[in-house]
Amino acid sequence: MSNQSSSHSSSVVADDGNNQSPTKKAGAHSLAEILSQPECWRTCIEDLHQSKKLEQVSKLFGKAEEWLFIGCGSSYYLALSAAATMGALTGLRARAVPASEILLYPDQVLTATTNCVPVLISRSGRTSEVLKSAELLKSRSIPTLAISCAPGQRLEQLATNTILLPAADEQSTVMTRSFSSMLLTLQALAATLAGDTGFLNSISQLPAAAAITMKHLPSSIRDFVAVHDFADYVYLGQGPFYGLTCEGALKVTEMSVSYAQAFHTLEFRHGPKSVVGPETLLVFLLSETGYQAECDALEEMKSLGGTTIAITNQSDARIRAASDLVVELNLDIPELVRLAAYLFTGQLVGLYSGLKKGLDPDSPRNLSRAVVLNG
Repeated sequence: MSNQSSSHSSSVVADDGNNQSPTKKAGAHSLAEILSQPECWRTCIEDLHQSKKLEQVSKLFGKAEEWLFIGCGSSYYLALSAAATMGALTGLRARAVPASEILLYPDQVLTATTNCVPVLISRSGRTSEVLKSAELLKSRSIPTLAISCAPGQRLEQLATNTILLPAADEQSTVMTRSFSSMLLTLQALAATLAGDTGFLNSISQLPAAAAITMKHLPSSIRDFVAVHDFADYVYLGQGPFYGLTCEGALKVTEMSVSYAQAFHTLEFRHGPKSVVGPETLLVFLLSETGYQAECDALEEMKSLGGTTIAITNQSDARIRAASDLVVELNLDIPELVRLAAYLFTGQLVGLYSGLKKGLDPDSPRNLSRAVVLNG
């Protein structure tokens, strides 16, 4: 990581997670859960390997012609990146839809393809719209796969098969490690279906490598947030990164009650860039695949006066010159495997922005851990 701004100390309540008092501080659960992600991934990967769960699911659904990833909120954004990975690794058709689309427009979502596997994503296993989608699919005799972090819930009863990741569950309201752990698991499932052992080996290498990336990131983001005041937050990414941009924007909205938007990077030029100014934070998720075009957009937004963060695997002079903060992952693994590590920055920006405003990111206003509707 490098910071183009001068160094400042922070007055934010939470620290790097190593010096918390016995009395819970605001955001303590969220911070601990963000920091725990590499170790959580390692645990989940080991559990999946020992249980051979992915092999069982692959055998059950291995002849599918299409994969349909379904979720709400963060789980829908997770579905976008999972679908992108599934399509890239297997060559099969893969889509992501909000659960509400199945409920309101089932015939548009459920196409003529008969050999489709709906994947129902819910951290709690209790999200009402996901459960209703599961019931609808069951009524049509369509086998389903669920993924959740909470055993013994209604979703597990409705689905044909379920992948459970109890180690990834959280105390805080906002999803952090549950999102990244379920994403990695669905990526591993795609690699298992494709017989891509190299990709699976890279997933196994990710926890240790990402722990190094995480080491100094919290203090860097904390200090950056402490010296800036933003009116707007914009997250930008393309392809498999787009779901992560949506999730980054949502973290800022949830944790800090701030206005945030997400766009495909190049689409931002077509009207939305009118908001750009010094009080606009633009977070770019830079890929290797789209480097040239995405870096052009980064430079353009900086020239318009925006404040910029660039998340990239490795930076260069162009990126550093156009960025107020550069987050370098330095991961020697394939681009798709790195997706989960791109989440760290958005989670921490949301956390420290909320703390700066005197809020408790563990318990955002108007929100609960699961959206459970009456009726």
